[in-house]
Amino acid sequence: MATWPKALDQAEITDPALRRDYDEQRRLVARYARPEYTAVRLLLPARLVPDIIAATAFMHHSDNLIDQGPVGTRIAALSDWERQVHDALESGKADQPVLRTLVDTIARQPQLRQHVEDFLAGAPLEVRTEGFASESDFQQYVDGYSLPAFMLIACLLGGVPAEKYVAGCRTFIEASQRLDFLNDVAEDLSNGRLGIPEEDLARRGLTRTDLISKDGAPDGFRALLRDQAQQARSGLAASYGLVDLVQAHSRPFVRALIGIQGLTLRAAARKGTALLQGSARPSVDAALRILVREYVAARRQRGARQ
Repeated sequence: MATWPKALDQAEITDPALRRDYDEQRRLVARYARPEYTAVRLLLPARLVPDIIAATAFMHHSDNLIDQGPVGTRIAALSDWERQVHDALESGKADQPVLRTLVDTIARQPQLRQHVEDFLAGAPLEVRTEGFASESDFQQYVDGYSLPAFMLIACLLGGVPAEKYVAGCRTFIEASQRLDFLNDVAEDLSNGRLGIPEEDLARRGLTRTDLISKDGAPDGFRALLRDQAQQARSGLAASYGLVDLVQAHSRPFVRALIGIQGLTLRAAARKGTALLQGSARPSVDAALRILVREYVAARRQRGARQ
């Protein structure tokens, strides 16, 4: 694994002030997404690492701005943020490190700009979504927000051909989003939100009110959990097709990304009805085994190309 200064060198980021901006984004990403950050550092070519960090930091910063508070306040915050982003993209200048690194990354990775636009266009859907009446509503959310958010990263991995690659990315992010909503059900409910479609609850004789009862897990929740986990499991299994759609240097990273989601799914299934009290976390040892295995694979690939 290349050191962080060497990764900046290989990305041809030489300006001292800009390097400090990237340093700041790296620290932020490492703090809130440690497994994913570790996978990026270990498994992707050094020259790509700063770009992935910058795109991830932008996504996280944007999401934080619209994640809490009344809908009107969040829409106003989004509108102001969208203006700042567009000003930065047009002028090439920005007051905030997260935007300076984004602008710099787009100069090297021009395909990212359209995905930034798509992500911002879908963000109002995230602000207004408090739940889904049907599976169709959930699918619209995936298309409108989850997929554009994931494409901020995926567009940097070199996937081709375009239509097939985007379809593969969608398969993965649909499964991942379904898992996130299942695993975070307690936190979401505390914030007045539910990511499991109401029609799925009704199929098991449940309502949202049942899930916030103080009397423990309601009858039917275990079956609901099993249903949601099976859909996520099938989606993650199908997501391995994405590995063959990215360039060879990105394949260990994509396999690790899917594998770690699989660990989270198993942890959620084991936790069962206790998910109504809090999220499950994957085994650290198991995640490390995946990362080590894929690191060895990445080293072999690089050695074969030399």
